[in-house]
Amino acid sequence: MMTAIFCVMLLGGIVFGALTGRMPQVSDALLKESGRAIELILSLAGNFCLWGGIMRIAEESKLTTALAHLASPVTCRLFKGLRPQGKAMRAISMNMVANLLGLGNAATPLGITAMKAMEEEERANGTATDNMVLFVAMNTASLQLLPTTTAMLRSAAGSRAPLDILPAVWVASAVSVLSGIIAAKLLSNRRNRS
Repeated sequence: MMTAIFCVMLLGGIVFGALTGRMPQVSDALLKESGRAIELILSLAGNFCLWGGIMRIAEESKLTTALAHLASPVTCRLFKGLRPQGKAMRAISMNMVANLLGLGNAATPLGITAMKAMEEEERANGTATDNMVLFVAMNTASLQLLPTTTAMLRSAAGSRAPLDILPAVWVASAVSVLSGIIAAKLLSNRRNRS
């Protein structure tokens, strides 16, 4: 489905560029953005390797088990049906910690690991389960205590107090996470009743 949507968008842009006489700009954008896509893939691959390695060290040192145990009062209520000390719950806990610390790029590979572990544990066979949907909603909303990426960008842009946005970030991210959880739970209950 996504492939079809992207193909339609790409072809629509090319056709619109040809009809409006802007093919040089379309060609320039295609070349420039394809190069940026490769840069993005390489940076994500580096992040994935780094945080995949840290995740492996955390697993070997039992840090993930300790974090899963610490977060279990919350995660067991949210993600019903998953084993409290299972691989999926450990990966979810690590992902939540990375999000709380504002390590957005670090949370991505941990989130992918969590999704794979949930698919395996719940035997989803390519279908999104209620827990997977809830996890995506929570990740998209992203509750953050320390918005390090935003602070870094503000600092690079010349801000003298890059972290003065903390109260606004806490309120906004708490509201967005709660909204995501409520929406996912309501839709899950509605689907299960029908």
